[in-house]
Amino acid sequence: MEALGGNCAFWGWKLPEIRNTKRPFPSKSKSSDSSAESTGSRGYRFPLKQAVTASSLALTGDTIAQLSSHWRKRKDSISGSSDTSKDIMPSVISDHDWLRALRMTSYGFLLYGPGSYAWYKYLDHCLPHQTPQNIMLKVLLNQIVLGPCVIGVVFAWNNLWLGKLSELPDKYQKDALPTLFYGFRFWIPVSLLNFW
Repeated sequence: MEALGGNCAFWGWKLPEIRNTKRPFPSKSKSSDSSAESTGSRGYRFPLKQAVTASSLALTGDTIAQLSSHWRKRKDSISGSSDTSKDIMPSVISDHDWLRALRMTSYGFLLYGPGSYAWYKYLDHCLPHQTPQNIMLKVLLNQIVLGPCVIGVVFAWNNLWLGKLSELPDKYQKDALPTLFYGFRFWIPVSLLNFW
């Protein structure tokens, strides 16, 4: 580590000691502390607010993606008609894939909401000060750690629901990098918002 800046520093950033894992996160209530101590565990509280928010955003994003895809396909097929809005809307709504929407909503609720909450809590624990260097490091870590993890889990979640786990390695090989690079330009502004 001396070559990287000495004293566990990386380009002037003070990285946390990995061996010091005994510090617990502060809890909000005394009653949960006493029950956790009596059972011998630290306890876990499901981040319901973050899970509901993530599932709502996943449902909204999937709905917008489906509607825009159906709208484009339908509009291209009826391009000769003068009044396309009356013809398009019923077919766009009737073609909505509700199972896909449920898949993405459950992913947001069960995996992305709690997972990203734990990730951001960990980053805040490791880099607690709001300096420009810490914010840049958090965004960088978000891009190189969280981004690929999210893409990998989304692909696995969808293939699991579709019963196509055997096709997962091909899916990763074919679609993971394009998805990562396409989503990269959207993740940086979102990452910055999470850390301000």
